[in-house]
Amino acid sequence: MQEKHLYEYSVIRVVPRVEREEFLNVGIVVFCKKAKFIKMLYTIDVAKMQLFCGELDLEQLQLNLESFQKIAHGSKEGGPIAQFDIPSRFRWLTALRSSAIQTSRPHPGLCDNLENTTEWLFKEMVL
Repeated sequence: MQEKHLYEYSVIRVVPRVEREEFLNVGIVVFCKKAKFIKMLYTIDVAKMQLFCGELDLEQLQLNLESFQKIAHGSKEGGPIAQFDIPSRFRWLTALRSSAIQTSRPHPGLCDNLENTTEWLFKEMVL
């Protein structure tokens, strides 16, 4: 029998006008401490984003999401936070913040395959 993985995931949201509390899901970050796994996927649907908030700086949004991804994956270009251990990076990425990029509360799950589950969550929550 294949081992089950207890994981956490959080949905990454763009909140262009924080005071309105409206958002679009753009990504997902999945973390499993035991498997030493963290993965972040995102996409920017430009047409949808322009309809949602025409004044949003899409280039800056792309740069910010790339930074999130660098931190999640422990890239040297992600700065000092990207050098934290995996659980600390996940906690930093999912910390409560009042900026244009926010995350949902972390949610737990149980799966056989973390890569497949990440892809499924991304399709289910974002695409």
